[in-house]
Amino acid sequence: MACAMIPLDEQQVTEAAGPLGKERTLPALHPDRKEERCFVTYKPPPEDSSPAQVEEYLEHGKFITEDLDWLLALRHDKFWCQVVFDESLQKCLDSYLRHSPRGLDPSSLPSSPAVADMQRCIHRAVFMTFLRMATHKESKESFITPTVFGEIIYNNFLFDIPKILDLCVLFGKGNAQLLHKMIENIFTQQPCYYGDLDEAVLSVLQVRNTILAKCGLQCEGATAIEPLKLSSSGRPTAMTMSQQDLVDLVLYLCDTCTTIQAFLDIFPAACSTFHCHSFLNRLASFYEVAVPDIEKAVRKRNFDDDSLQEDLWRRVCHARRRMVEMAHLLLLHTCLQPILEGSDINIPPPPFPPALDETRTSYLLQGVEDAWDSIGRRRTQDRPQQTHSSAGLTGQGVEVGAGAWGGEMGIREPGEGGETPRGAEAIAGELESLLTHIRDLLPDLGEGFLLACLHQYNYSSELVINYILEDRLHPDLDKLDRAMPRPVKEELPPVLSTRSNVFDDDEFDVFNRDQVDMTRVWKGRRKGESVRDLLNDKQHIAEQKERYLTYETVVDEVIVIPSESGAIDNLNDYDDEYDDTYDINQVGANDLDGDSNLLNRRPFTIPQVLRQGGRPQMQEENIEEEEDEKEDAVKRDQFVQDPALLRERAEARRATMQHRKGERDVVGKPKGQGQSTETLLDRRKKEAHKSRGANHNRRAMSDRKRNKGMIPS
Repeated sequence: MACAMIPLDEQQVTEAAGPLGKERTLPALHPDRKEERCFVTYKPPPEDSSPAQVEEYLEHGKFITEDLDWLLALRHDKFWCQVVFDESLQKCLDSYLRHSPRGLDPSSLPSSPAVADMQRCIHRAVFMTFLRMATHKESKESFITPTVFGEIIYNNFLFDIPKILDLCVLFGKGNAQLLHKMIENIFTQQPCYYGDLDEAVLSVLQVRNTILAKCGLQCEGATAIEPLKLSSSGRPTAMTMSQQDLVDLVLYLCDTCTTIQAFLDIFPAACSTFHCHSFLNRLASFYEVAVPDIEKAVRKRNFDDDSLQEDLWRRVCHARRRMVEMAHLLLLHTCLQPILEGSDINIPPPPFPPALDETRTSYLLQGVEDAWDSIGRRRTQDRPQQTHSSAGLTGQGVEVGAGAWGGEMGIREPGEGGETPRGAEAIAGELESLLTHIRDLLPDLGEGFLLACLHQYNYSSELVINYILEDRLHPDLDKLDRAMPRPVKEELPPVLSTRSNVFDDDEFDVFNRDQVDMTRVWKGRRKGESVRDLLNDKQHIAEQKERYLTYETVVDEVIVIPSESGAIDNLNDYDDEYDDTYDINQVGANDLDGDSNLLNRRPFTIPQVLRQGGRPQMQEENIEEEEDEKEDAVKRDQFVQDPALLRERAEARRATMQHRKGERDVVGKPKGQGQSTETLLDRRKKEAHKSRGANHNRRAMSDRKRNKGMIPS
C-alpha cells in the first residue's frame, strides 16, 4: 500500500504477482502496474450522414468515451501508470487533437442529434483527461513532486507545443480560465517549454517566408531564399499557381493564424517570446504584402466548384481577422500593459531608433484622441478580481481537492459562445448544469449552499470551486450549513382552479364537467340539416305559445280556503286605519276648466303661399265634407245605384284630385268619342318623360330588342 503524505514518485507498493501470488515491492510508477487496455483512435464525424457511417461513428465514439471514463475513475497512482506507460492512450488523445473538426470545417456541424451528442461526450472526456494530466496535486495525499512532474510530462511527451496550441483552439472557447491555469502550470513546472516555444516561433516565421516565396513576394528587409534564374519566365504568383496549391496555402494560413491567436489570448505570457523575434513587425509586413494577393486570387480565379471558392474566401477573411487580433494582443501585453500597470519590465528598444518628428508624433496622437472621442471612451466593466494564486494555481502548481483533477469546472462544449452566465441572465437549464458540474466534484455539498455560493460569485463555477477548496469563502457563506438543501419553491395554484369566465359551469364547460352532450357540438353545418328544415321548425313558436297561455286564465272569483288554525285569510278584513275622508268628494268635478276649454284652440292652418291652386284650405275641406254628405245621402236613398253613374262620379272625383294635385289627364274620353287637345298634350308629355319614373327606358329597350330580332315586328 502507498504511504500517506509521500509523493507518488517516491512511493513503493507491495502487491502479489505471478501464479503463486508471491508478493513483490515496486515503485508506484512502474510499467508492470499498467492495465492491459487498448484505446481506439478518434475519427471525425461523417459528412454525408449515411446510416451505416453514422452507426459506425456512434459505436466508435462509444468505445472512446467508455475507455476515457474508465481512465478518469482510476486512483491517482493507477491513472499516472496508465498515462505514462500506455502508448495507445497517447495515440487516442493525439488523434482527437489532430482530427477533431474546427470551427470552419464542414464536419463541425453534425448532421444528426445523435452524432452531435456523441461528439460532445468525446470532447468532454478528452478535455477532462488533459485537465487531470496537467494537475500534479489532486489532494494532500495524492500529488507528485513538482520537478518530477515537469520531467514526466516533458520526457514522455505528454504535452508539447503543438498539443498546447491545439488545446487552445479546441477548448479555449468558454474554458479560457481553466486552460490558462493548465498551461501556466505546465510552463511553470517545466521551463523547457519556453525553449520549445522559441523554436516554434522561428518555424512559424520560416513558413511565412515560404508562403511569400510561393506567391512570388518578398517582405521589406527580408533576404531572398534563392536568386531568381535568368531563364525563368517569371516568379510564381497566387494567380498562376495550381488550384490545389492555393487551397493548401489558404487552409494552412487560416489554421496557423487561428491557432496562434487562440494561444496568445489564453496564455498572454507567451507574447514576450513572440515579441523577441519581431513577430509583430513581420506580421504587419506579411499582412500588407501577401493578404491582398491571396484575396485577389480567391476572388478572380475560376474554380471547379463555387462552394470551394466560397469556403476559401471565408477562410481568408477569418485569417485576416485573426492576424489583426494577434497584433492587438502583442501590442497590449508587450507595450501597453506594462506601461498601464507601471511595472518595471524593460521593453527592449527597436534596433535602430528613428528620429522622432514632433509634427508627425502630434498628428498621430491627435488621430488616436479623435478615434476615442468618436466611439466614446468605454468604461471598465466591474469584474470579480481574481489572481492566479487565488485561482488555485500558485507557483507550486494546481491546488485542487480530492478527486478534483477534472472537476467539471464550467466546461463549455465546442461551438458554444460566451462565458459562464452572469446574474439574472442565467436561465434554469444553465443553472442546473452549473450545479451538476460542481456536485460531480463536491458531492457532499447541498444544492442550497451551492446556489448561495454561485449567487455570491456571479454564477462562476470556477471561482466557487476554487474558493471552496482553498477554504476562502465569503464570511456570510461560512455561516451557512454546507449540507443545506435547495429551498422548496411554492407551487402556484393551477390556472384552471383560479380562472374566472362567463362560461363557467355551462353545459360545454369541459373543465368542470366530466360528460358533455356531444350531439350538440359540431363543426360547420350540421349533417342532414337543410335551410328548409330549419325554417319549418316551429318548435320555438310552440314554446312561446305555452308561455303566453298562462295569461289567458282569468279568475273572476277567488275561493278563500280556511287556514289550518281555522281563521279566515285577511283578504277582506276590515282595516281600521284606512282613511276614507275623500271617498264622497268628486275630485276635479267642480273645476272651471273643462275638456272643451282645453281643446278649444285655433286650428293649424297652412300658409296661403304654400297652398296649391290658390284655394283656401278651409274651403277645400268644406267642399269635401259637402260631397261626402251628398254621397252619404245618396247611399241612404238607394240601396243599389246605377254602375254607369258610379263610374262617372269616380271619374269626376279622380279628375278633380288630379287637377288639384297638378297631374295630367292622359286617359281622356272613351274610344271613338275623340280626345281633347289637353289630353293629347298630356299623353305626349307622359310619353316623353316617362323614363324618369318606374320602368324607365322601356321604349328604348323595346326598340333595341326589336332591332336585334328578339321580338317579332
